[in-house]
Amino acid sequence: MHNGLKRALISLMTALIVYCLLGFLILPGVAQRIANQQLAHYATVPARLERIELNPFTLELRLHNLHMGEPDAEQLAFERLFLDLEWDSLWNRTLHLSAIELIGPNAEVLFDLDGKLNLTELFELPKTENSPKEDSEPLALRIDRLTLAGGRVHFADQRTAEPIDFLLDSLDFELLNFATRSTDAADAVLAAKGPDGSHIEWKGQLNLSPITSTGQLEIDGLALKTFWPYVRDMAPLALNEGKLSLKTRYQLDLSESTSLQLSNASATLASLSIDSLEGQPLLRLMQAEIAQTSLDLQKRQVTLGQVRSQALESWLIREPDGQLNWQRLVAGKAEPISSETTEEPTQDDPQPVQQGDAPSQPWRIVIGDAELRGYQLHLADKTPEPNADLEVGPLDLDVRNFDSRGTSPMDLKLKTEVGKQGSLLTEGKLTLTPMQGSFDVTLAGIDLRLAQPYLSPFVHLELRSGLLASQLAVELKGIEPLAFHIGGSAEVTQLHTLDTIQDRDLVKWQSLQVSGLDYSYPNALQIDKLDLNQPYARFIINPDLTTNINDLLVDKPAATPSQNATTPQESASPDEPFALRIGGIQIADGSANFADLSLRPPFITAIQDLGGSIGTLDNRQHNAASVDIQGKVDRYAPVSIEGSLTPFEPLQSLDIITRFKQVELTTLSPYSAKFAGYRIRKGRLNLDLHYRIQQGQLNAENEVVLEELELGEKVDSEQAVDLPVRLAVALLKDSSGTIALKIPVQGDLKNPQFDVVPIIWQTLRNLVVKASKSPFKFLGGLVGGDQTDLSQILFPPGSSELDNTARSNLDTLASALRQRPVLRLEIEGMSTPAVDGPLLAEQWLEREYQQTWYKVLQRRGDTVPADPSMLEISEDEKAAMLEGIYRSRLQQQPPTEWQSLDEDTRARQLRQAILSSRESSTALLRRLSRARAASIKDYLVDNTGLAADRVFLLDTGIAQTPQGREVPTVLHLEAE
Repeated sequence: MHNGLKRALISLMTALIVYCLLGFLILPGVAQRIANQQLAHYATVPARLERIELNPFTLELRLHNLHMGEPDAEQLAFERLFLDLEWDSLWNRTLHLSAIELIGPNAEVLFDLDGKLNLTELFELPKTENSPKEDSEPLALRIDRLTLAGGRVHFADQRTAEPIDFLLDSLDFELLNFATRSTDAADAVLAAKGPDGSHIEWKGQLNLSPITSTGQLEIDGLALKTFWPYVRDMAPLALNEGKLSLKTRYQLDLSESTSLQLSNASATLASLSIDSLEGQPLLRLMQAEIAQTSLDLQKRQVTLGQVRSQALESWLIREPDGQLNWQRLVAGKAEPISSETTEEPTQDDPQPVQQGDAPSQPWRIVIGDAELRGYQLHLADKTPEPNADLEVGPLDLDVRNFDSRGTSPMDLKLKTEVGKQGSLLTEGKLTLTPMQGSFDVTLAGIDLRLAQPYLSPFVHLELRSGLLASQLAVELKGIEPLAFHIGGSAEVTQLHTLDTIQDRDLVKWQSLQVSGLDYSYPNALQIDKLDLNQPYARFIINPDLTTNINDLLVDKPAATPSQNATTPQESASPDEPFALRIGGIQIADGSANFADLSLRPPFITAIQDLGGSIGTLDNRQHNAASVDIQGKVDRYAPVSIEGSLTPFEPLQSLDIITRFKQVELTTLSPYSAKFAGYRIRKGRLNLDLHYRIQQGQLNAENEVVLEELELGEKVDSEQAVDLPVRLAVALLKDSSGTIALKIPVQGDLKNPQFDVVPIIWQTLRNLVVKASKSPFKFLGGLVGGDQTDLSQILFPPGSSELDNTARSNLDTLASALRQRPVLRLEIEGMSTPAVDGPLLAEQWLEREYQQTWYKVLQRRGDTVPADPSMLEISEDEKAAMLEGIYRSRLQQQPPTEWQSLDEDTRARQLRQAILSSRESSTALLRRLSRARAASIKDYLVDNTGLAADRVFLLDTGIAQTPQGREVPTVLHLEAE
């Protein structure tokens, strides 16, 4: 062999051996030593690399067992890192790695309480004076295959109130054909197992020049509880369980702006359970799915092609302060989890500017088809007392063609149960911009007792029962201003309200049907017909003259001026008056109770079988509505109300006839006891009221007929009239026992001083006063008599004989008494000493003469007549008897001075003294009074045919003062 060649071979072999020594032994050892020195110098934690292997021929580099951190608490480590460098890197000016394999990587990613990341604290690197140029090109790097196998990442975050701690293991990653300066995309696959058995897989393409990526991401069974502390810092919600699965294709482009698109995405949320921190359940969800979903970040649009959700259960509570529990939980924002995020930006650290569309552009959300099934809502309102609770569900909701821009209508269908027996079904279309829509709403069995907590603070009223049903078509025309229209029919059945103070029924009915409902908000309501079946109402006047309606109102403290203040919108009156039209009202089988507890005993009555109709009521028209209502008082007395009226302008036109027939007057006994002082023993009332109003002018006719009225016992009453009521009743009764009264009333109702009720009462009172104070004039008027006073009969002085005038008056009186058979006549015989005395003394002295002379004749044995009054005595005989009569009747002797008088003078003195002693004789006067009374009774009984038992003689009377030349005998009337 040639020496030169031989030396060359030896040199080559030597160089090869040296190269091998350097590559296999020296360089790895030196590199390992340098690496560990650098790690010791810059690392803040214990760090070491166990071994480096280099194949200088294949340029394969292996790094074994990197450890950073304390033993058993390593923060960064791997088992082996394999790099396969290609030789073409020398001439292509590109770092070309055919393979990179990282086996068993392990990383601890930890955030402490101050928000510091442990990985950023592993090294203390020297500060560089010159920052890299922004326009410098990235390192020319090409990787044919990058593999990461058996990776493990432990993540912990102490910044949240409840620390986060989870582990990603079995982390595998593969990257193919990656180049930093190539437009060709690299293929990548990532797979990992998350906490609680979740699985994450990513497969796609990645390009760095520009930065773009496409591929598919899939997350399966991710436990929300792992990351829930971040949510809990935002809202105080406690997650019990919940899993999320996600699958989507994506496109990411960062070349000009942040462009992210998701397509064909689907997600499933299952077994979600959320409570408040106090343990109050808030949300339960069996499963929710979205499919055919896409997202465009630049267009700010999310499209949910299909949404399916089942068995959501939620608790919605309105707290005593009026705030909703969910509103309170999510309203506040959490404190930032890192102190660094709270720092104000400076000029050197400006806020980042979001790329893409302007932030003011709202997100657009499109939902193609959403079906929510089996929802259950537990609603509670703690504002009223008692609290209100309502169960809604199972609830099914369908939404189609929803677009948050709202320019096109979406389809809505809601079906749910409300409470124990109610149901709600609504279906229609809704457009958001402008807000318009139309719906068909069907309600059935809605329990009106749900409104009880909202009534209790204002009225002492209990809703015992009540069901609402409706068939409505609702059209929403706009919300600024609010305008909508409702048409259809509604019905409220089994309404029953209770006065909780008296514990008695107040208002109830079997059914109220509203037909042809047509309501246009805010100022028009039209109803074709109202059908009220079996209505009932109770009205009570309390002892203090208040009513049960007043008692129902709950006393409220006076509002402060700020509470009374209204906003301009609230105080403004509508542009048009409210238009109300009711085509007709039909009432069937109604009843009512009325009680007046201010009376003693209380007055209580009932109305049954109330039915009839009321015609069209229209506040825009002036046409009168017909009224035709019938009923019964206390089952047997019929009542009718007929006619017409303009209900909204009653002073314009009214023609109403109200009739009560055969009403038992005993029911009115409390009123008669209070105002008349007597109870009613029996009787019936017929009342015929006819009221006519035309342009405010009242023309009323009130006819009252009382049949067989009998007053009962007298009752002490401070409000009773001080009049002889029994006599007035007897005077008003005709021969058949009937009292018939007509009370016309006329006047101008527009005059504020005009009041109908006082006029009627005063008319009745005047009639009673007239009858009771002037009964004989009242009787005379009944038989067409003149104004002659029949209350007394005049007699000549000293006489009991009736003259022609007296007889005529007695004939008139007897005729009137025959028409008032319940009246009785009482006669009080009267005499007057000044008028009757002298004549009575003359008549007495004449009888004394006859009695004395009759006795003289008897003693002499002469023949005498049957009665002394038949005797005729001469004047001489009378003069002879004067002195004896004087001594016997005056019981004294004549004065001695009379003895010197002549005979005629003495006789005159004796006679005058005897007459003077008898002129004021009570016995003579009373005898005349009795004779006069007897003359009147005898004439009435014997000549007019008046029954003797209707005429009573009272004790006689003596009038001291004469009224004239004739002496009256007073007559009195009394009721049997």
